[in-house]
Formats: sequence, structure tokens, C-alpha cells
Amino acid sequence: MVLVLKNEQLEDLVPMADEIDAIEQAYREMGEGSAVNSPRARIRVQAPGKKPGFQYYFNNIMGLVPGMKSMGLRIDSTFSDEEEVAGTKRRIYPGDYVGLVFLFDMEDCSLLSIMDDHFISIFRVGATSGVAAKHLARADARVMGLVGSGEQAKTQLLAACAVRQLDKVKVFSPTRANRERFAEEMTEKAGVEIVPVHSAEEAVRGSDIVTAATNTVDPVINGEWLEKGAFVNSIVGGDSYLSRHELDDAVIERAGLIVVGFRRQVFLDRQAELFPRIERGLIREEDLHELGELLTGQCRGRENDDEIIVFKNNTGMGIQFAATARILYEAARKKGIGTELPSELFITDRKGKTYSP
Repeated sequence: MVLVLKNEQLEDLVPMADEIDAIEQAYREMGEGSAVNSPRARIRVQAPGKKPGFQYYFNNIMGLVPGMKSMGLRIDSTFSDEEEVAGTKRRIYPGDYVGLVFLFDMEDCSLLSIMDDHFISIFRVGATSGVAAKHLARADARVMGLVGSGEQAKTQLLAACAVRQLDKVKVFSPTRANRERFAEEMTEKAGVEIVPVHSAEEAVRGSDIVTAATNTVDPVINGEWLEKGAFVNSIVGGDSYLSRHELDDAVIERAGLIVVGFRRQVFLDRQAELFPRIERGLIREEDLHELGELLTGQCRGRENDDEIIVFKNNTGMGIQFAATARILYEAARKKGIGTELPSELFITDRKGKTYSP
């Protein structure tokens, strides 16, 4: 039977610490050359019958993790638009949409599950940042500066708390009510003091871990605000259509080490955070190292407690969805959660015929 799982069924199914372990395995296998990740592909066009700039958007991400016997495919069919909040441009995705993750078993080629993609997406982004923080943040990191107060910010916070014993988190977002609500809601859930602050600068100064989890187009983190030894984490990837970045030039200039999720995507999408800075000579292509390379010893980690390190969680990756969907599927099976559909609905009977994909 194929198991269908909705977002509300996936929440709280797996602890963040277990998700971090699964994501770490996926990136380690990628560093070893066994896991395979296909570059993210996106199509954007003017949406028929909509105002100028309102787009139809299709997203396609796939990858496999042999150690987990998992092949994952994430697709989205949706609309996107641009808005401005407090003088900052943002890309938004209004209305209902179709977002699905298909989980296939690599042993028998079967379709195991079809899941909503929303919870999985924010869960795997947070856990990926958690893996990077685990290996790159100072061992004594105790204060986190968080810019952003949306759903992505929540999993970024939970992941950081899973890998470091934080004493305090300072959170900023442009809307006061949002940052105050975030602090109230997440203080108990994360088990750490969360203080809403009045500016991004206030969140960043004095912080050991600095995370930007926004939907901004323009930089929100200024490198001059960073303390020595800071671990800086940014999740905006962007593409050639929309030039988005969260970090200014000074952050990149001060970084002793830059690690990304998937280096190839930087160049395929001409991602604004890094590609133009390579073109301008601010950094070199060889200055970018992948998380999988870090985990397998192909690039160095932190050299000292004063070094500023940047992790650019730069793109959605199929290996993230393959790993995350597998552990969620296993947990759902154990708990008897989800709706079952007959496997025969999704199987093509060859009937003795030779078939070439």
C-alpha cells in the first residue's frame, strides 16, 4: 500500500535530533560519492490572466540516499508574487498550492509514500543548518541571534538548540507583533530564553550563532556587526530570476571558511549571495566547500575560536527530501498514521514487453 501523509500528520512525528542525524547521513553519503543529488529545476512564467509580475511557478527537486534505500522527489505547482514590507522586497507564494514529496524504495522500485511537502521542507532546512552548526559553531556557543520569525525561523532555532546548549536567543523581524509572538511561543518549546529585539544589528551583536531565516531580497546581516568566532547561517538561495541575498559583502569578506549545501547550484542559478561576488573577485570558486566534503574530511573545519565561518544553506536538495521522507514514513508506519492507497494504482504492468524509460 502507498501511504499518503498530510502536513498535520507529519508534525511532531520525528524529533529534530533524529532528523539532524538523517540529514547528516545523507550529506556524508554525498561526500563519499554514494548519495546522488540532481540540481534543483524551476520554471517561472507570467501567470495567465494575472497582473504583471504574478507568476506561475513549478519546482522540481530529486535525489537518492542508498544507505537509507531512499529516492525522493519533491514537486510544487503554485503562484508567486512580490511585495514590499518595511522597505524590503519579498517574494511571496499566495493561496493554496500543490506541493508533494514522493518516496520510492530503491530495493524494489516501489512508491512507498506521497506526502505534503510544506512541513518536510522547513524541517529539512532547519536540520541541515543544525548539521552545519554541529560541526562549525564554536563548542562554547551560547547566544544565538535570529533574524526572522516565521516557520523557517522556528526549525532553525530548534536545530541550533539540538546541537548546542544555548542560554539566550535574540530574535528580530520587521513586524514587532511577529517577533514578540515568536518569542512567547518558542521560549517554552525550545527551552531557552528568547528575547525580541528592535533591530537586526541588536540580534547579531554579541551572538555566537547568527542565523538569517527570512524571505528578503536585500541583505539583512551586516558583517561589521559580527563578533569574532561567529558562525553565520543563511538560508536564502534564490535563482537567476530573483536576486536574493541575506548577507552583505562584509560578511563574506570576514569569513575564514565558507561552506554551502550544493556548490553546483550556486553557478547554475547564478545565486546572488555568492556568484556575483565570485565574478567581482571578492571570493574564488575554490573558496566554496560543500557540507558533504566537510563531513568526510575533504575540507577543514573551524581552525580557532576567533574564525568567522559562513554556512550558506543555499538550495533545496533531493537528498534532504529522500532522507527526511524515509524517517517520517517509518515513524508513521509504526504509529499507524496516514491514508493507504492500493499500490496497483501506481504500478505499470510490463506484461512481458520490453520497456525503456
